[in-house]
Amino acid sequence: MDTTIRLTTSARLLVACLLLLSAGGFIWSNQSRADEGQPVSRDIVDTAIAGGSFKTLVRALQAADLVEALRGKGPYTVFAPTDEAFSALPAGTLENLLKPENKERLKSVLLYHVVSGRVLSRDIKGEVRPQTLAGSTLDIKPASGGVAVNDATVTSADIMASNGVIHVVDGVLLPAS
Repeated sequence: MDTTIRLTTSARLLVACLLLLSAGGFIWSNQSRADEGQPVSRDIVDTAIAGGSFKTLVRALQAADLVEALRGKGPYTVFAPTDEAFSALPAGTLENLLKPENKERLKSVLLYHVVSGRVLSRDIKGEVRPQTLAGSTLDIKPASGGVAVNDATVTSADIMASNGVIHVVDGVLLPAS
């Protein structure tokens, strides 16, 4: 008897998302996963600050004057690069983006990581191309070992905030110039 199980692309994505959810990589105190259904009191910015791995992201949000926007009502979905992801950028890239004269470019890069609405991992069915707040689209699809967002991989999904959700990514997403 053949016991081979064949999974559709949607089923493979669901399995990958479930594996990411069970990995628990970036859960911290007072934080809720989508499947727990508990209310959350921290907004996206405070959730990132509490996570401890997003100091560079928060610094960039401050430099681009986007902190208050991401504390707004939302809901938002943020694909949040870790400090390690920022450190993997080519030498000088981050420093250049943080210069006051490059504020609009920095703002564009950061808004490229944000989608309007609360998109949970269970909402992703196959390949999707949501529009970002920067005006261009992301390419989200199943990948080896998980879910890819452009060239980055989601390392932790569905970290709930009072005004949206964070998915941690291992790379900085750069819009086409």
